[in-house]
Amino acid sequence: MEKLLVFMVMLASCYAETQDLSGKVFVFPRETAKDHVKLMTPKTSLSALTVCFRFLTDLSRNYALFSLATPAISNDFVIFKTNDNNVIRVHARDGGTDFLSLSFPPNNWHTMCTTWDSQNGLSQLWVDGKPTIKRFIHSGQPINGKPITVLGQEQDSYGGGFDATQSFIGMMSRLHMWDHVLSPEEIRRYEEDSNFTPGNVFNWRALDYEVVGNILVEQEVM
Repeated sequence: MEKLLVFMVMLASCYAETQDLSGKVFVFPRETAKDHVKLMTPKTSLSALTVCFRFLTDLSRNYALFSLATPAISNDFVIFKTNDNNVIRVHARDGGTDFLSLSFPPNNWHTMCTTWDSQNGLSQLWVDGKPTIKRFIHSGQPINGKPITVLGQEQDSYGGGFDATQSFIGMMSRLHMWDHVLSPEEIRRYEEDSNFTPGNVFNWRALDYEVVGNILVEQEVM
């Protein structure tokens, strides 16, 4: 009976749950080809989007921050830090572009918002309150299909194909995603954590997620 109870507890921990993670962080403590956080949403079509989150790391190698795959395209929307300390690569609909001359001092919290609009194909980053230029990725085709969204790994296949050398080690918090491009004023309100509208795709205050592997949820310490 005791073994059965332990098994049921372990099984239950694998299922997704919706939680208010206000004041909490995900802790990714090790290099691995397994550990990740899987996010759930009922949305299956995105003609535009904005993803915002905060993260802290001491990594100097490349690492994945956000990976959204659909059955047809594994890199349907990806935010990836390259080996170059000053570059973030954004993929949309299997196209991609590099945002250059950025700054990510280690062991510091950084805020990042990323936008993309399928109508004009343009993407833009906001890093620690500063906007980049806008760059073209892919236009005329929205993201369609049931998404699998992963934090801390990069999907080379739908829901898998992880590479330990691309895994994220550090902490992540306050993730929100919207199905439209936020205005600069809305992005500033998010960055200031001041009376912004939570994401309608992913909402840190009501996040539907599943932890796979050794990832912890802890109090956020500024």
